[in-house]
Amino acid sequence: MSNKKSFISHFWQEKKMVGSMTPSSKFLAEKMLKNIDFKHCKLIVELGPGNGVFTRKILEQLPEDACLMIFELNVHFYELLKKELDDPRVVLIHDSAENVSKYVQEAGYLCADYVVSSLPLANMSRKICEKIIQESYNILKNHGKYIQFQYSLVSKKVLDVFFQSVHLSFTPLNFPPAFVYTCIKEK
Repeated sequence: MSNKKSFISHFWQEKKMVGSMTPSSKFLAEKMLKNIDFKHCKLIVELGPGNGVFTRKILEQLPEDACLMIFELNVHFYELLKKELDDPRVVLIHDSAENVSKYVQEAGYLCADYVVSSLPLANMSRKICEKIIQESYNILKNHGKYIQFQYSLVSKKVLDVFFQSVHLSFTPLNFPPAFVYTCIKEK
C-alpha cells in the first residue's frame, strides 16, 4: 500500500491518532526543522512521526554521536518505522508520549535539546494533551525547543500555559496548510 493510501486508511480508522489524510510535505518538514541547531544537539525526541517524513530529514542532519528518540503509538506506523529505520542513533518506542520522561531517564539522558511533535493535539482530550506537553516541557533543557505543527490555532492556548515563548509560523504549501509552533523553555 502506498504512503498516501496508507495514511488515508489509518486516518479513517484512527482519527484520534492520525491527524491528517496525507503525509506532511517537504515544505512543512523544512519549516519544522529550521530552528534546530543540529551541530550542538545530543538528544532530539520525536512524537508521533507517522510514516517518518520528519524523521528522515532529522537523520540527514543529526550528528553521529546524537540520539533520536521516537515515540509512535500507532501499530502500523511503528512497524513501518521499525522495518525502515536501521540506524544506531534511533531509539524507537511503541508507547504514549505521556511517558516520555521515563524513557529519556532510562536512556541515561538528563534532558532533550528538542522535542519535535506531529501529534494531533486538537483531537486529544485536554487532559492527555496537557500531560504530553507537561512531559515534553519537563524533559527539555533550558532554552530547549518544543516544535509542534497543527492545522489550526486551537492548541496555542495550552502551549502558552506551559511555555514562556511561543512563536508561530504558517506553511501554506502543505495539504492541509499548517501552523508551526516553536516553543522555548526559558526557565
